[in-house]
Amino acid sequence: MTGQFDAICNFVICNDSSLRSQPIIFNPDFFVEKLRHEKPEVFTELVVSNITRLIDLPGAELAQLMGEEDPKLPGANSTASGFFRSLMSLKRKEKGVVFGSPLTEEGIAQVSQLIEYLHKNLRAEGLFRVPGNSIRQQILKDALNSGTDIDLDSGEFHSNDVATLLKMFLGELPEPLLTHKHFHAHLKIADLTLFDEKGNKTSTPDKERQIEALQLLFLILPAPNRSLLKLLLDLLYQTAKKQDKNKMSAHNLALMFAPHILWPRNVTANDLQENITKLNNGVTFMIKHSQKLFKAPAYIRECARLHYLGSRAHTSKDDLDLLTSPGSKELQPLKSQKRSRLDTCHQEETQQRTEEALKELFRHVHNMPDSAKKKKLIRQFNKHPTALTPGSDVPTSPAPRRTRSRSFSGLIKRKVLGTPIILERKSRDATPEPERVSKENVHLLQKCGSPAHMSQAKLKSLEGQKVESCRRMRAHLLSKDSSSL
Repeated sequence: MTGQFDAICNFVICNDSSLRSQPIIFNPDFFVEKLRHEKPEVFTELVVSNITRLIDLPGAELAQLMGEEDPKLPGANSTASGFFRSLMSLKRKEKGVVFGSPLTEEGIAQVSQLIEYLHKNLRAEGLFRVPGNSIRQQILKDALNSGTDIDLDSGEFHSNDVATLLKMFLGELPEPLLTHKHFHAHLKIADLTLFDEKGNKTSTPDKERQIEALQLLFLILPAPNRSLLKLLLDLLYQTAKKQDKNKMSAHNLALMFAPHILWPRNVTANDLQENITKLNNGVTFMIKHSQKLFKAPAYIRECARLHYLGSRAHTSKDDLDLLTSPGSKELQPLKSQKRSRLDTCHQEETQQRTEEALKELFRHVHNMPDSAKKKKLIRQFNKHPTALTPGSDVPTSPAPRRTRSRSFSGLIKRKVLGTPIILERKSRDATPEPERVSKENVHLLQKCGSPAHMSQAKLKSLEGQKVESCRRMRAHLLSKDSSSL
């Protein structure tokens, strides 16, 4: 099933040559899924902390999102529509293997047959709006509850029968597909709007923040709910793309499905009142942007990756084989220098990304509304200031020293003077020392006196003699080297 494949990363190292041609499925959210399954509490803490920086959730609503309190839903204390709620509750008590039961992988497998069939019949006018035949729907429902495979392509059932039955399945779930815990969060996401230059909210939706908030919220959905939601939103997205044939836009589809996947159970339109427009617009937004909503944000991927790998740089097997080959001993220093530079660059790049992610997280924590959650996160920052506070100094590996190249003129001077010249480094604060002179200049100065008593012409002549002697010596050495060759 496609929903399951999206949640799996096949990271294959294969030594069988017959299987190497097979494609490798790489999921960029591999470490996100790994963290979700292995450490759910750490994963939930990471995701929820980022949700609260995007939307303002008071203490009670945050506790409901975390599952620490039972959701308080609209209409729960009202008796005006109690008759309708009790009637709907009685209908849901007639549970089957698939319909009316909590969502399971078995139920998703059965319902996926309906979704696959509808993908092939998206051109039917009024799809999901025009009801099908009730007798054919009951036959199809009994077949799905019994767990038998159904040949929907036989022509026995109409696309409207299948579409109506899909809505019926979603409506008979014990709780909506997006769960009761997430209800208040979806209301707040629908209120996300842009700010003007003065910092006041406008009526223009902030689409980027809405997408980011939905990405985070979908990450903490139960796995079966998330799998079916992805299948459903993809179907509705493809249906809306064919609206010139089926006359069903994203907004029309949202009107059909919002009561089944988002409205709390046992409530009516009177219970929701002004929230109906928000909920319908929220489902419309999900349908239009469904292709972006099931990818983890980049900073969540980075945090999950660092949780398992840290900033370690890995050396490939090919590099190790080249370094240990018998014919490459003379290249080992060059290879080691190149590898050290690559490792240093990789570490610096990883460190930069980590610091940017920490700075972003640090800013988001301070922008959060005052709450117990914010105080807890700030205490964590204060406990580890060097590790979590942006801008802290992080020790880095020292850069490799460069070897000093030896010039041709240096070789000549060593030949002339017989001893290597030692260059002394002068500090910036130290006073400049008098210029050192060679043995030949010392001998000439002893004959002519100190430079202070020498005329300008004498100094020029001495300099000319020095240059001429060096030139003769260089020509002599070159001729001597060429004759020896």
